[in-house]
Amino acid sequence: MVILNQHGSVLNNFLAEMRDVEIQKDRMRFKTNLERIGALMAYEISKDLHHESRQIQTPLGIATEQVTSNRLVIATILRAGLPMHEGFLSMFDQAESAFVSASRRTHKDYSFEVDVTYASSPDLTNKTLIVVDPMIATGVSLVKSVKALLNYGEPSQIILAGVIGAEAGMLYIKEHLPLAKIYLAAYDAELTAKYYIVPGLGDAGDLVYGIKN
Repeated sequence: MVILNQHGSVLNNFLAEMRDVEIQKDRMRFKTNLERIGALMAYEISKDLHHESRQIQTPLGIATEQVTSNRLVIATILRAGLPMHEGFLSMFDQAESAFVSASRRTHKDYSFEVDVTYASSPDLTNKTLIVVDPMIATGVSLVKSVKALLNYGEPSQIILAGVIGAEAGMLYIKEHLPLAKIYLAAYDAELTAKYYIVPGLGDAGDLVYGIKN
């Protein structure tokens, strides 16, 4: 698991603004910061991808550069992950895209069930699947979403990217997707009884798109 805010960078500035209850009132800024963190996480992930040597014709000669060789599919869980998805695509502009709709039904005793009602993806066979989801609380929605995507083929690599992840979610993912590599901007240990991450930042989807009924 890679936790990016353990090392000082401009990513920490964007994360601090996303957590701030006053700055959160600016919906566009929250969305922009989510896109920025997506782009920065994509850059960090690119360091661990496969690279190959390629000769490039310049106006004055031949340059040899190491370029990524993975065939990428960027997947997101609707709706909160869409700005983060766009941030990833701004870095991986040749990647394909996949989408999953997963909803949680919470009972009076705070137990819950997750339903995956929609999935759309290109063929994933032998590709690198990167699944982006801003808030990874219990990990159940993310695991179910990945398993729904696996109906579209067996990727060579699975990478999970979240802005904030909770300890319970990380343990659940390690149990059910042991080969997946996880990237987080921040790691928060605690969950409330309603499965909100503490200190977290609230509901990312609501902060971008408005409160849903």
